[in-house]
Amino acid sequence: MSRAFNFSAGPAVMPEEVLQQAAAEMLDWHGSGMSVMEMSHRGKEFISIYEQAESDLRELLDVPANFKILFMQGGGLAENAIIPLNLSQGGAVDFVLTGSWSQKSQKEAAKYATSRVAASAQADGFTSLPQAASWQIGPDSRYVHICGNETIHGVEFHELPDLKALGCDAPLVVDFSSHVASRPVDWSRVGLAFGGAQKNLGPAGLTLVIVREDLIGHALPHCPSAFDYKLVADNQSMYNTPPTYSIYIAGLVFQWLKKHGGIAAMEQRNIAKAQLLYDCLDNSALYVNKVDKACRSRMNVPFFLRDESRNDAFLAGAKARGLLQLKGHKSVGGMRASIYNAMPLAGVQALVDYLREFEKTQA
Repeated sequence: MSRAFNFSAGPAVMPEEVLQQAAAEMLDWHGSGMSVMEMSHRGKEFISIYEQAESDLRELLDVPANFKILFMQGGGLAENAIIPLNLSQGGAVDFVLTGSWSQKSQKEAAKYATSRVAASAQADGFTSLPQAASWQIGPDSRYVHICGNETIHGVEFHELPDLKALGCDAPLVVDFSSHVASRPVDWSRVGLAFGGAQKNLGPAGLTLVIVREDLIGHALPHCPSAFDYKLVADNQSMYNTPPTYSIYIAGLVFQWLKKHGGIAAMEQRNIAKAQLLYDCLDNSALYVNKVDKACRSRMNVPFFLRDESRNDAFLAGAKARGLLQLKGHKSVGGMRASIYNAMPLAGVQALVDYLREFEKTQA
């Protein structure tokens, strides 16, 4: 059976080379006689997997030495609670609302801190980003939270805000779940970045937290021990049993990224893929993308058929051609193509060919 082009927003497409290697190593990892699934997380075999994965990720993302890399569980949604439990110290935190995920983050943080809205793009349907100069950040803010890329609404920060230039000393917290490893990170502007692995780095189950050391050690008394960043960091992410197999697969993805040129090369491929798809949509009379061109996502491309009575026919035709998971999120409707690192240019070209073909048949 030939593999389809999977445009799912997450869990998402994986590099075929990684899947093949994992399959080959399933029953016996490097002569150990064990599957990685069966290994003790404290055994020398898995420790070597973990250490290599951490080292490769630090190299790929150019993570400074004064940042800790934590391999955790719970996904991005759990981090929306874990972060205020660790960073808020019971004070106030500020959020920039740019779509569904930053909205969820703000609401969750309100359970553990005074959660404020510094800016919101809701009035325009989350099709643009609020200008940083307009953000209303309180002088007592413990941190400022943004979602670097909104998977549902398709908006992305192409440059991280410089809070110091805004006269703000609070650390920037970035949810980079859906564009991690797709572009470089300016760590001089970041206090903490976090994200689930299941979009760009591996299978569901692993959550990355990359946090500046001076922000660790301030957890609220009622923070669960397994989510206390200091305990997790002091125990090299082994305070409790980590998601071992997901770490292993992510490690293979890190090696795949290095083999194919690293983050800089991946960014150029992502720019080319996104441009190909957006050019097709923009030159169409049938499809429309509503996002401001200045902040269109390279990872998640939502679009609509101007005549939505044709949606079912469009999806059926796409499935028949092996173009899967193109239906938009239920909260906004329409279509969405997620074109993460592992989506090859050939997949985007196949989608563009179908978009043009379908439009001709509907003329």
